[in-house]
Amino acid sequence: MKTIVFEVATPEEVFARLKAAAVAGIPDAEAHMSFPSPADMARVMTPTRWGIVAAMTGAGPLGVRELARRVGRDVKGVHTDAQALASAGVIDRTDDSKYLFPYDAVRVSFELRAAA
Repeated sequence: MKTIVFEVATPEEVFARLKAAAVAGIPDAEAHMSFPSPADMARVMTPTRWGIVAAMTGAGPLGVRELARRVGRDVKGVHTDAQALASAGVIDRTDDSKYLFPYDAVRVSFELRAAA
């Protein structure tokens, strides 16, 4: 099963994770989509876009009309959100102009801490 983790992590934290994996010679078992803050994640991953990601998880390539049918929304709105997700690198475009989210599972991870 291919899993992606949507996370809030500083660039330093991301670099440290990548460096540790390189030093160990063991790649991460999961893919990661990192955002610098919860607000940045919320700007990209709106509630309607989470719905698109949920519908696409494990589904293979989908055309925008089929995607709109699956999420129960109008084609134009889904197209706009899908383009935004593709621009952010969350989903991919296939050669035949369909959208692809190549993961079977999604995990979200972030921690809020007291201000220093």
